[in-house]
Order: sequence, then structure tokens, then C-alpha cells
Amino acid sequence: MKISKTFRMLLIFGLILINVGCDQVSKSVARTHINAKEQISVIGEYVILTKTENRGAFLGFLSTLENPILKAILLILLPIAVLFFILRMIIINTDLDKYMIFGLCCIIGGGIGNLYDRILYSSVTDFMHIDLGGVFKTGIFNMADVSVMLGTGLLIISFIRRKEFSIS
Repeated sequence: MKISKTFRMLLIFGLILINVGCDQVSKSVARTHINAKEQISVIGEYVILTKTENRGAFLGFLSTLENPILKAILLILLPIAVLFFILRMIIINTDLDKYMIFGLCCIIGGGIGNLYDRILYSSVTDFMHIDLGGVFKTGIFNMADVSVMLGTGLLIISFIRRKEFSIS
């Protein structure tokens, strides 16, 4: 089924805004209601809320980088360029499947959410932690990170589906 160009654009920007909105609302709640280093058990010791401020990228990567210009380039300017590139790709390429569109919108929305924090607060608020007794354990993350991971998973599904259909 072919959808109109206007509806497609509204869908793309709507999905991005939903991702950014969920991320920013959850971070606002965390900033307001969770004290630094406080641990709030959600599901036993398996899902815990604990607020930290990440001054770097994923899992604190680049947080100790002392050159402010290089740090701004790597944590603000480069992500902006990548997000614009991905957005341009979604808008121009009209043959993307629904998994790829939704996945890329999640990645852009999550990226914007964390980028917004870096610009406004000079750090990203992380507040969730999962530990399934050594079987699976995460660092402290936020909803923007969930969006990016969900988007990546949807891209993988899209690539697998395309490969399956192109072989037969």
C-alpha cells in the first residue's frame, strides 16, 4: 500500500517526536524524583532506578576527554551530522520498509534526546539498571538508549527480511 508523501513525513516526524518526548519526560521525572546515587527497586534487585549524570557517550565513553573542543566535536557536532544524514536518508529513500523507517526514527529520536541533554545540561541523565543475576547485566541507561537499541534491533530485522526475500 502506497501512502502519501505528506502522511509519510508526518509519520516520520511523529515517530521521532514520540521518542524524544518519552525520553525527555522520563529524564525529567528521574531528575525530579531520584536523588543522586539513590537506588529504587522496581522489580526486586533485577530492575533498579538510580540516577547518574553521564558526561560522555555510551557507558561513559569519552567522559574523561579533557580537550573541550575535541569533546564538543565528538559528542555534539558529529552526532548532529549523523542524525541529519540519517533523517535525510529516510526522507529521500522512499522504498524503505516499515521496520527500517521505524528503526531509524527510534535511533534519531534517541540520539536527539541524549544530544539535547548534552547541550542543555553538559551531561546525559541515566537512571535505569537491569541485573538478571549474572545472566544479563546492563550499565545505567535511559529511554533514549532504549530507543536506539530498539531501532538497531528493527534495522537488523529489516536486513534479515530483505536478505530472505532477495535469496528466493
